[in-house]
Amino acid sequence: MTANKIELRSVNVTRYITPLREGGSLPALAEADDDFKYVLKFKGAGHGVKALIAELLGGEIARTLGLKVPELVFARLDEAFGRSEGDEEIQDLLKGSQGLNLALHFLSGALTFDPVVTQVDPTLASKIVWLDAYTTNIDRTVKNTNMLIWHKELWLIDHGATFYFHHAWDNWEKAAMSPFPYVKDHVLLPQAALVEEINDEMIALLPDEKLREITNLIPAEWLSWEGTNTNADAIREVYFQFLVQRRNNANNFVKQIQHARETLV
Repeated sequence: MTANKIELRSVNVTRYITPLREGGSLPALAEADDDFKYVLKFKGAGHGVKALIAELLGGEIARTLGLKVPELVFARLDEAFGRSEGDEEIQDLLKGSQGLNLALHFLSGALTFDPVVTQVDPTLASKIVWLDAYTTNIDRTVKNTNMLIWHKELWLIDHGATFYFHHAWDNWEKAAMSPFPYVKDHVLLPQAALVEEINDEMIALLPDEKLREITNLIPAEWLSWEGTNTNADAIREVYFQFLVQRRNNANNFVKQIQHARETLV
């Protein structure tokens, strides 16, 4: 069975509402020309376009695996946008983010996931831990769960810390084979009792053609990197090969997850 092709909508940002001062990326609540509100991630922020690429790939892989993620859209900032902004830091951020950015549909009324309050069933917890080990997401911990409860369901947000190998870029092959020891800090690790049982299902949902489709979503505008002569197609190919190799060697991180669970006391 062929899954539906992934297509991201494009919107134009019409109104900057308020900064969301979380972490160092300074995302914002904004409105677009479709009259919806979005959490806007800026390419002019700390880690630049690489954080947007991570957000895009991590979010769409999660969605492909059947997990709930707010709709992602490409969000364009006009060159005149933000000229009236009084905060110099925000004005500089907006100026540095002219062009194509990324945004997540704003889940109005959502509550931050609290592991003390909400128990996640073992199957769902195992799938989320598997996802984060696969995409090398270092940022779903007790201190920063990056999950929301919305309409009584668990939603995943903020995948900008995935694929951290791309900040150095060299030796990506070694990174693809990593067992991902950071999984020991995952907020859902105690509930992830079925990782081995769901492993084959998760792998089957990520055939080469789907991984190629996801990596082809990366806009060329985000792939002109300072300090490298590598072209957009070659960079996309590295992301694709990283995902293929990591999927093909999923047992590396599945064993690491099981080992980390055994050390929980």
